[in-house]
Amino acid sequence: MQVESRDFLPPPRAVPPRSSVRRLSGRARLERRPGRRGEPRVGEAGPVSPSKTASFRPAGRQSREFWLKPLAPFRLDLTVWALRRRPANLIDCWDGQTYRRVLVLGDRAVEAAVTQHGPPDSSRLRVRLSGARFPVAEKAAKAVLERVLGSRLDLSPFYRLAGADAKLGPLAERFRGLKPPRFPSLFEALANAIACQQMSLSLGILLLSRLAERFGLNRQKTVEAAHSFPPPGKLARLEPEVFREMGFSRQKGRALIALAREFRDHSEEWERIERLDNDTAFQRLLELRGVGRWSAEYALLRGSGRLDVYPGDDVGARNNLTRWLGLRKPLDYKGVRRLTAKWQPYAGLVYFHLLLDRLEKAGLLN
Repeated sequence: MQVESRDFLPPPRAVPPRSSVRRLSGRARLERRPGRRGEPRVGEAGPVSPSKTASFRPAGRQSREFWLKPLAPFRLDLTVWALRRRPANLIDCWDGQTYRRVLVLGDRAVEAAVTQHGPPDSSRLRVRLSGARFPVAEKAAKAVLERVLGSRLDLSPFYRLAGADAKLGPLAERFRGLKPPRFPSLFEALANAIACQQMSLSLGILLLSRLAERFGLNRQKTVEAAHSFPPPGKLARLEPEVFREMGFSRQKGRALIALAREFRDHSEEWERIERLDNDTAFQRLLELRGVGRWSAEYALLRGSGRLDVYPGDDVGARNNLTRWLGLRKPLDYKGVRRLTAKWQPYAGLVYFHLLLDRLEKAGLLN
């Protein structure tokens, strides 16, 4: 299980030298199986296939701007924080105004910089792409960004549901404009889940940022610049000892390598999981090495965008729910499912709202 509420002291803004991160104990075991021109059409972007390519070519210094029109209401800041979770995240970068991420499109990497213009009810997103060939890169980048930011999701039914709930209504109003974010690929979602198992979220993101710093593409070659998440082809070639050098346990290293090889060799098969129902997709995910119930549910929500999934084994999310509801006794998995049933099919969206509630209380949203 991953802990979402422990270790809430804000970590440093940049990843410290590798020598300063302690190695993880082998006892940290993995889970085991038991409209306008230039604007997108309405509709959620489909899954983005992780690249099988092991090497990348910077695509030159070209840059281009275009606009996205999110369905109202939309707030970029809240959505990005629900995605990045900690300031030390070097993959999803936020400076208070601009969201930056290096996108891997085929065998090329481009950096997207996104800013919001206008209020939540009538906003547009300006996207600047750097290092891309157009118009192919623009079309692909739009699909990725709409997926990551959930900008085309219509949450009107959720707001009606929240408006009729005395407890949920004020929470939804506080974070009005939040869209449920997703990782660009199911592979990245599962890699995040494996990396963050049985440790604080801050340390998990620190290790993921180190992984991106070492094996992701960084176009500007500076510590402050955004890094892409390494695609399967890069991680599939590594040995477990390389992960040990970065602070991962050997078990997690082996699980990440196995995951990368699976998605490198069978990417089309994993694309089809998006069309499966929750139970079937869940069972399929459990077949992967190092993926247990929490990791599978985490990936269904953050990777596949299934908003009816609230990861009941997430200790931090469970504690967030307990505190918010003012319960005296801690919740177990069945208790979480029972209490969130009345908010279906948006229990996972409540998960994101409660995450922001904790981040706000920790002072990270200011």
